[in-house]
Amino acid sequence: MNVAIIDVGTNSTNLLVQNSTGADLARVVATTRLGDTLQQLGTLSTEAIARTVDTIASHIDVATSHNASRIVITGTAACRRASNAQHFFDAVHARTGLTVEVLSEKDEATFAFRGALTGLPELLSPTLVIDIGGGSTEYTVGVLDAEMSASIPFGSVTGTASHITTDRPRPEDLTNLIGAVSDDLEEIQRTIPALTSPARAIGIAGTIVTIAAIEIGLASFDEDALHGFVLTRDAAEDVFRTMATETLAQRVLNPGLSADRADIIVAGCCILVATMRRLRLDEIVISTRSLLDGVAARERLNP
Repeated sequence: MNVAIIDVGTNSTNLLVQNSTGADLARVVATTRLGDTLQQLGTLSTEAIARTVDTIASHIDVATSHNASRIVITGTAACRRASNAQHFFDAVHARTGLTVEVLSEKDEATFAFRGALTGLPELLSPTLVIDIGGGSTEYTVGVLDAEMSASIPFGSVTGTASHITTDRPRPEDLTNLIGAVSDDLEEIQRTIPALTSPARAIGIAGTIVTIAAIEIGLASFDEDALHGFVLTRDAAEDVFRTMATETLAQRVLNPGLSADRADIIVAGCCILVATMRRLRLDEIVISTRSLLDGVAARERLNP
């Protein structure tokens, strides 16, 4: 049985198609910015809903071409938080006949954790998975499965909307966003002290993978180069300094940074740098696998 998972995030709407053994048949990443007005208005715009639904329909065409017998659509932060999310769900159902499964923060963390570990060495000690999304950031700790998780309301899109006010970001804006993330993490550490002492930390999703790609200088996406790559805190700080001191026009010239992520990467860097500083992480391991893989595994186990 081939399964297809479409994950609708605040920034991206991504597709994964796998066969019954878990081998990839297709992976498609698309920037749709469903949550582009979420921070300011608390709602999804008509335009964002329309382009996201169009992308979902396109993903379904790809899934069908690979003979996917089951297609699952999941939604995360933007779908949880938008006051008019039902308009989006109705539009998806009207176009495709499918229902969006809105994942709770806990379920999102669980599936992301399971996906993140795919293809990495098994470790029988606590692992921390850091998932910087468009609308939120999840922190999950576990050994072979997620055990404790927490979320902060800052992602690459919402962090940009709330704190980045100029093309070349103002130092005070960067400091304020880093401080806000650090303050939230300080609260989380009180309830999940294991955040500060994992045996390893893994970073997943578009923002962190992009920061690693910039550090490596990848002209095009290379999963073999990225999956398992060790990103040091010094390297993350270097990428942050470069991104934060350039204009958007300069930033897009960096190998590894796609044009559709260049306007939100600075906020993403702030979140990662704040996390590594607060949790005293000297390095993180990059995983190109994520929530999509975790949900796909669920579907294969429950045919």
